[in-house]
Amino acid sequence: MTKLNIILFLVLILTALGVVAAQHQSRKLYFELQQSQEAAKQYEIEWGQLQLEQSTWAMHSRLEQVAGQFLHMQVPDSKRIQIVVPDN
Repeated sequence: MTKLNIILFLVLILTALGVVAAQHQSRKLYFELQQSQEAAKQYEIEWGQLQLEQSTWAMHSRLEQVAGQFLHMQVPDSKRIQIVVPDN
């Protein structure tokens, strides 16, 4: 009877250690999940900011300003503009 009690006691201890290890692993994985979700939120915010910045840099007025200031380009007068009709 004492052998059976010792075996059951050891099984109980091993099971308790398994439960503790599983809970620890679960908490660790949950913490990593929270960190990953927070990083994903930050990436979403950064992505939105980059899209806004891209749309700002690609605005027609910005392109005209850069072309005029840095490339010394200007819009030709209407007499010099020719419209080319494509052949179908």
